[in-house]
Amino acid sequence: MPVPRKGVLGAQAARTKFDLSTRAPSAELADFVEYYWLVSWRRTTPHEQQVVPHPNVHLVFEPEGTLLYGVMRGRFVRRLIGEGHVLGVRFHPGGFRPWLGRPVSTLTDKVVPDFLDVAPETVLSAGDDAAMVAAAEAVLLARRPEVDPVVRDVRAMVAAIEHGVSRVDDLARESGLAVRSVQRLFNEYVGVGPKWVIRRLRMHEAAARAEVGGDVDWASLAVELGYSDQAHFTRDFRANIGITPARYAATLRP
Repeated sequence: MPVPRKGVLGAQAARTKFDLSTRAPSAELADFVEYYWLVSWRRTTPHEQQVVPHPNVHLVFEPEGTLLYGVMRGRFVRRLIGEGHVLGVRFHPGGFRPWLGRPVSTLTDKVVPDFLDVAPETVLSAGDDAAMVAAAEAVLLARRPEVDPVVRDVRAMVAAIEHGVSRVDDLARESGLAVRSVQRLFNEYVGVGPKWVIRRLRMHEAAARAEVGGDVDWASLAVELGYSDQAHFTRDFRANIGITPARYAATLRP
């Protein structure tokens, strides 16, 4: 499975700061889990990595504890120093709802410690990457809920956004649902509304275009991403990334 980088700011430079790899889940967990991700680092100087999170819930086994991260609407910063490693479980959009048993919006912007009451060493001390993933799978399989068919519907709607749907009205029409029904489903299963997901995934694409290098026609990109004008696009970019598109692109140049 290719290593996902969208959302990792300064992704090219980040490759020299830490190692990131992913593993697919077993068939028994594939309805819930998108993939496992493993990060390791060995640093004598600190590195602060900024991430613009996706609309996913993560369960992370890290030295500080087994932490559950709801969808984070702001930028996430992780400081890396010394030597260490973590393993994360990235659930499909909507895929954590059967585990939680209540609206995923109750987790938004929150970090819940000791959600599974499992010591992180159970996973982090298991051995190599394959052994750690197997240990994480064992933890999850012991608690696996019943498959909720609505999760697949929600996943399909998020995938439609990823493939270019840029209006909630269009998403509702393609899904055969009322706009209010789509909004309720997203808040219940994803944790944020469909409009937020549309805007966030636009920003991931915009930042990724800057990462490729060369001159970016920001006005044309704004239109391609569904914005009415470049000014609106620039405001959204600054709100999500922290600086304007042109300044972000400049930070990526050697």
